[in-house]
Amino acid sequence: MRFFCFPPAQKTTLFLLTACLLLLTVPALAFQQPERIIKGKVTDDNNEPLANVSISLKGSRKSVMTDQEGKFEISVTSAKAVLLISSIGYITKEVQVDNQNSIDVKLTHQSKQLSDVVVTGYGRSSKKNITGSITSINSDNFNQVVTGSPAQLLQGKVPGLNIARSGDPNVKPTVILRGPSTLRDGANEPFYVIDGVPGASLDLVAPNDIVSIDVLKDASSTAIYGSRAANGVIIVTTRRAKQGQTTLSYNPYVAIETVSNKIDMLSGDELRAYLAKNGQTLLSQYNDSGVNTNWQDEVMRTGISHNHNLGFNGSQGNTLFGASLNYFDNQGIVKTSSLKRVTARGMLESKFFNERLKLGITLLNSTTKHVDIDQGALFNNMLTYMPTVSVRRPDGSFTEDFSRGGYLNPVGIVANNDIESKEEKTLLTGLAEVKILKGLVYTLSISGQKEQTNRNIYNNAFSGQAVGANGRAFRSSYENIKQVIESFFNYERSFGQHNIKLLGGYSWQQDRIGDGFGVSTQGYTNDLLTFYNLYVSNPYTVGNIKFDNAIISTLRLISYYGRINYQFDDKYLLQASLRNDGSSAFGKNNRWGYFPAVSAGWRISQEAFMADQKIFDELKLRAGYGVSGNSLGFDAFTSIVRYSSGGRFYYNGQYPTGLLPVQNENPDLKWESTAMTNIGLDFSVLRNRVSGSIDYYIKNTSDLIYNYPVSTTQYFVNVLTANVGKVKNTGIEVTLNATPISNNRFNWTTSANFAHNKNEVVSLSNDKFTALSSIPTAYLGGKGQTGNWSQVIMEGQPLGTFSLWHYMGKNDAGTSTFQKADGTVIASQPLTSDYFIAGNAQPKLMFGWNNTFTYKNFDLNFFLRGVTGNKILNNTLAQLNNPADSKNLNVPKFTLGEAFTDNIAYLTSDRFLENGSYVRLDNATLGYSWKTKIPAISKLRFFVSGNNIFTITNYRGIDPEINIGGLTPGIDAKNFYPKTRSVIIGANIVF
Repeated sequence: MRFFCFPPAQKTTLFLLTACLLLLTVPALAFQQPERIIKGKVTDDNNEPLANVSISLKGSRKSVMTDQEGKFEISVTSAKAVLLISSIGYITKEVQVDNQNSIDVKLTHQSKQLSDVVVTGYGRSSKKNITGSITSINSDNFNQVVTGSPAQLLQGKVPGLNIARSGDPNVKPTVILRGPSTLRDGANEPFYVIDGVPGASLDLVAPNDIVSIDVLKDASSTAIYGSRAANGVIIVTTRRAKQGQTTLSYNPYVAIETVSNKIDMLSGDELRAYLAKNGQTLLSQYNDSGVNTNWQDEVMRTGISHNHNLGFNGSQGNTLFGASLNYFDNQGIVKTSSLKRVTARGMLESKFFNERLKLGITLLNSTTKHVDIDQGALFNNMLTYMPTVSVRRPDGSFTEDFSRGGYLNPVGIVANNDIESKEEKTLLTGLAEVKILKGLVYTLSISGQKEQTNRNIYNNAFSGQAVGANGRAFRSSYENIKQVIESFFNYERSFGQHNIKLLGGYSWQQDRIGDGFGVSTQGYTNDLLTFYNLYVSNPYTVGNIKFDNAIISTLRLISYYGRINYQFDDKYLLQASLRNDGSSAFGKNNRWGYFPAVSAGWRISQEAFMADQKIFDELKLRAGYGVSGNSLGFDAFTSIVRYSSGGRFYYNGQYPTGLLPVQNENPDLKWESTAMTNIGLDFSVLRNRVSGSIDYYIKNTSDLIYNYPVSTTQYFVNVLTANVGKVKNTGIEVTLNATPISNNRFNWTTSANFAHNKNEVVSLSNDKFTALSSIPTAYLGGKGQTGNWSQVIMEGQPLGTFSLWHYMGKNDAGTSTFQKADGTVIASQPLTSDYFIAGNAQPKLMFGWNNTFTYKNFDLNFFLRGVTGNKILNNTLAQLNNPADSKNLNVPKFTLGEAFTDNIAYLTSDRFLENGSYVRLDNATLGYSWKTKIPAISKLRFFVSGNNIFTITNYRGIDPEINIGGLTPGIDAKNFYPKTRSVIIGANIVF
């Protein structure tokens, strides 16, 4: 071991380490007692032996597993030793050894759906006592995927939660819960809470460090988080040490990722044959090298990714401690693209004064390096660049012609342009918990999160994206700081058949963002230094140096909240909460808002009239109503007048820069409000072999925020950010869990979830703003279609409604024909007034089906998921489908069926509106748990997993998994990073 310190410190450090080792060793030798063997057997409720049950010695790392007959042997040194007996699906037991030499234990099967402890806002509760709609997923049920985002662990596992991922390692998946409910891009994301810290970044947590994720779906559960919870709340809980246990774990994996699907473009020979068949030739200036270049293959690769997680958790007396280190290297399938992340976590928690005071500190840090490519330029050219030319000329330069504007060699785009960024995020949280009186606990949590983002771009002297610049560099550095204080009291008391819990608290948060700068310059003598030293550039004019419009803003949020939970006779449940939020983001007339919620539950199975029935083990009816808000995506200047530079003017012999207003003031601006009604039923039957839940909800979002047109006779600018409009989501969600087979050799557990949601834009106007009856969106452009839209937001229709021309097939000449609004059919480009409603992007049903099998030491899991009832606009295929382009651009094989004279075959119409339904075998994992005789290893499991194994769909694009959120959902528009198919080989090792 090498010590990185000064020589005197090295000697001192070695001496102290030696002394500590001796101090630790001497007591152990002095008080070591003779070991004795304890034998036993573990059975279930039916007295059947249970195999693979964990028998661990509390306070040590010693652990054994039961054999196929449920028998075990473990050595102990003290009569005070305590054995922990645990198995998935059964209630854990603790047994003190005393003077026994033989111990037989019976484990009781538990209903995971109704008995588990779930995390709620500012507290925990048993699932059986929950009155809201909450889905909990523990680490055993997470997806085994190559990802740096914890959100993807839930994909397909939570009914109503739609997660769409890209194959791009640098793009986070989009997450939408219970349908889209806002008109703003990027404002549908749920609110995240990590270990009690609201708004913490998910990048700070490695997937292996997460023990459970709780999804709060209805407003009666989320309203305690007020103005940030309209899109649902996702609570992440990381691993913590358990009293009396010390573990060291190592979880590595390596993954091989390939492109799961490509767009079928013509090869060089196919293109030449197509032109010859139609009496055409390549334009002379685009040379034919006689080759067949597949540009998709040239810029893509097989990605090799790997992940390593080392975790340590332990306890000593009243102190718990833990640390973990995670390294993740995700190599993208597009050459040079990658994500590398190092995540570190440390926690220390200790109790004092007879356990009346608990102090804790947690430190999370992540450092992420992104290497990206210009996706807009690359993917367009990757598909359209001529396959008849070679990658390079004989002199080694790339085969490309800069005079054609954006027509660039795809390999040259990758090689001549560097796009890198580095993000460092740190979250430090201090916790104090005081037991003031019996049942009364005060909690104070103070946290600070710092984000530092550095972005660097360099287009070298040969780059077609900076022609004539002799090298162009851009650098930026920005810092964001978030500070949060949570101070609250919890009081719990039981008397007779009554149980009451009270919560009251105060929250303060400040976000300071945008502190930094960005600058670009050009004119380098050579490309050796790239973006590292802007000083050596030689821009021709001052105009070649450009600065970011960096804006520093500070946003504050102050909240007061309270909640009451009441239970009577363990049958009747009631919860009510109220939060008062004040935010500096909104208008001075609406800085404060109230967010109430109430819910109730009835455990019908506990009633006397259910005592003799043998069907239901648990039956609970839930109902709730609440209001929560959405302030996502706003800064401190949203509601006030903003100015920007407005050209120069002459004044006193000088030409200073003028300022012009670019944003109107709106003192009445406030957050969007979502009122949700939820009715649910939880059940468990057949001795907990089958359990599940059914939820029905009505989600009404009002005060939609949008930039509405206004008159410049009243305002500086012709648009005003205002609250107008309503959106409604109505749906039903079903979860089923079952254990069809469970014995000492073979176990099968299965779970399925289904979710149906109906989305509708109820209104786009109010008493003050009545001009809008519809909002055109999705301006895709291309080939004479600039200014045309493809979707419309319209009252009575869902978000993502397609507004397109109606394709009527080919005429006798092979030309595409379209129907006009008056019913006539034409063989030319129609007008936008001829658009009609053609369907929408919202799925009617989302589903997932998970199965886990265990046989002796083997375990097998496979997971299917899918959607149905949605439409996808394949604009990628539409834009590529122009026969006349084949003389100077490549075309897809789809175009072989087009007449060469059809010069409107590419028009964006319902011809390219496709069924987006699919069923995907998302994951299959086979594992083997090795029963090692090495005492230091308590668990050794190896596994192999496959992701995105196959997809059943009629969609003709790269992948039917399309984002359904934002203003333009369900559109595939040539910037779609290909999905990957991966094979993962890994291990789980616990010492």
